[in-house]
Amino acid sequence: MIPIADPELGDEEIEAVVECLESGQLADGPEVRKFESEFADFCDTEFGVAASNGTTALHAAFAALGIGPGDTVVTSPFSFIASANTIRLAGAEPVFADIDPETYTLDPYATEEAVREHEADAILAVHLYGLPAKMGHLQDIAETHDLALVEDAAQAHGATYDGKPVGSFGDAACFSFYPTKNMTTGEGGMVTSNRRDVAERAASFINHGRPMAGDGCSSYDHVRLGHNFRMTSMAAAIGRVQLSRLPEYNEARRANAGYLTDRLRNADVTTPVEPEGCRHVYHQYTVRTDDRDGLKRHFESKGVGTGVYYPTPIHEQPAYQHVEHDAPVSERAAEEVLSLPIHPRLSGDDVRTIASAITNYE
Repeated sequence: MIPIADPELGDEEIEAVVECLESGQLADGPEVRKFESEFADFCDTEFGVAASNGTTALHAAFAALGIGPGDTVVTSPFSFIASANTIRLAGAEPVFADIDPETYTLDPYATEEAVREHEADAILAVHLYGLPAKMGHLQDIAETHDLALVEDAAQAHGATYDGKPVGSFGDAACFSFYPTKNMTTGEGGMVTSNRRDVAERAASFINHGRPMAGDGCSSYDHVRLGHNFRMTSMAAAIGRVQLSRLPEYNEARRANAGYLTDRLRNADVTTPVEPEGCRHVYHQYTVRTDDRDGLKRHFESKGVGTGVYYPTPIHEQPAYQHVEHDAPVSERAAEEVLSLPIHPRLSGDDVRTIASAITNYE
């Protein structure tokens, strides 16, 4: 079976973890600080704040921006549920705006309508499948209405919009390093920002409300309410190796995507788009078809794994049926999308098998 995901971890990652184990520095420490700095540099931001996973990174970002009870955040209903969960965990309420049918990211016009109707306090833009949201338009909306802008970049490590890396557009941005992502730390997350105040509050929230190191406070001073959302040194050690390989990984994903798109021009599926000015990093290669279940079964018969991301829009989940929505584009996408293997460990034969399975499907 050709798997939908296949994390690549080798001797360098093992050696990095062993070095951490032998040092005895297992929890948050210098290795985490190095990873934060290197990842911030990669995203062209001033600050990086490591977290235990992408969900806790998002929660910390909202806390750092003061988003809480009484606030509303406009976001996409077509995403992993953590996007909306973290809004509610912060005490705020999500408002769902529909997506663009080609990019699967927030439709700026639907977003602005939702902002006006609900007098929103923030926008959470999701860079889905590795493609940046329309950040220029969303930045304009945020500036016009004086809103906080947060990027959910959990699936978009290394993607760019108008030549700038995702993670550098909003007041804060959040990444996930789950094993299936374009790079991994096993579990882990990161908040990036160009705002010192946001980075300091996020770091404090992640570490029991302690202030950032170096300001003269003892380790048992707690200046605000916080969690233990810290990243371990072992995770950071893996992340530093993975980050050095990320450009190579992303180029492999893009090459595999280019081959599939070229081969599937005449197939009865809609292939992903890469709008002008965007650089897609293909966390997922997602096609659309009105016969998804049939195509999925066909792939399984050919030994090809697939995934459906996501079969149920968030507003149709039991925990969110109270949330006001108008999202027919998202609902249709949830019925038609199918993601195919695109990861760097695919061989040439694997990619040809995937393409052939579609072109031979009747």
